[in-house]
Amino acid sequence: MVTGQDRGIVTAVSYSAKALGITRGLPIFRVKRDYPNVIILPGDYPSYVHYSGLMFDIVRRYADDVEEYSIDECFADITGLDKPLKMTYREIAERIKKEINEELDLSISVGVAPTKSLAKVASKWVKPNGLTVIEKETAHNFLERTPIEKIWGIGNQTSIFLKKRGIKTAVDFACKKREWVEENLSKPYKAIWYELNAIPIMEVDPLPKLLYSSIQKTQTFRPPSNDKIFLLSQLSGHIEDACAKARRYDLVPKSISFFLKTQDFRYVSRSLHLACATNAPEAIIPLAHIELEKMHVKDVLYRTAGVGLHGLVPGKAYQGDLFGGTAKAGKFEEIHKRMDVLEKKWGRKMVWVGSSGSDGNDKMSEMKGDKLFL
Repeated sequence: MVTGQDRGIVTAVSYSAKALGITRGLPIFRVKRDYPNVIILPGDYPSYVHYSGLMFDIVRRYADDVEEYSIDECFADITGLDKPLKMTYREIAERIKKEINEELDLSISVGVAPTKSLAKVASKWVKPNGLTVIEKETAHNFLERTPIEKIWGIGNQTSIFLKKRGIKTAVDFACKKREWVEENLSKPYKAIWYELNAIPIMEVDPLPKLLYSSIQKTQTFRPPSNDKIFLLSQLSGHIEDACAKARRYDLVPKSISFFLKTQDFRYVSRSLHLACATNAPEAIIPLAHIELEKMHVKDVLYRTAGVGLHGLVPGKAYQGDLFGGTAKAGKFEEIHKRMDVLEKKWGRKMVWVGSSGSDGNDKMSEMKGDKLFL
């Protein structure tokens, strides 16, 4: 099973599909052609976000400091929690795994180690549904079986550089002298070197991300279309979603961009400054209608539509315009804040802007060292 039907490329892969050789980023048409028995599904980002939050909430039952590293991955500092919880560190990890599995019906892999870098190695050691503990004394046993390119933070170019110098495994790197690392690599790799040697450098950052310079929403659709009503519905839906995220962080954009991608992967885009900064979609959707007329070309098939909010500033920081536009937009913003409350309680898309539903789809169907890290 893979997801990505909505975007045209594979975005997630089940273990059985991975065994066939399917990887993320593979075009969906190739999956259909080469692996006709594989089930292909569209992504469901709102559900991912929902379950992600529930999973992190379970981790926070056991650790105060939890860093949400990605939508399906986190770090938790459990240093010293063995005594108050009256459990070993392994037992804490086992309890978290068990509760996530029983309450959310999700299997996860967990790594417990003295540093974040080693915890990443441990979390990938047994998949799916694994639990691996790396101790300071056993770290090199794991690293000697880990290729250098598999270490978190070491990219393709750096791994090529290291391999040319005889560093093929993580233990080769960990065993290098600190002076060599300082002379040949930049500061972040020195931190990785320390971490692989079980010396914690990277702290868990429990603070949520509150600032964004821009927000972008985009989606590929199948089949491609030239229908302006359908394309407007796509842009409108993305405006709704982008504005909802902006409201979540009390941000408003100073400018906005729209883009379409053709069937042969050519982009056409439009950008404009907003007369009044707002996160109310009703003030932005009419602009999308105008700009779509300028972007749209007869008989050209489009496969992707997207929207970007730019120049984001705190909602209270912008000034009103001279013609009452800010006041009008503010009324819509208040309405949407109430809609946000309804969606949080009853589900996504309980209420939506009419133009977002003009594609004929049933919107109601969308409701649906001295530290240890894991």
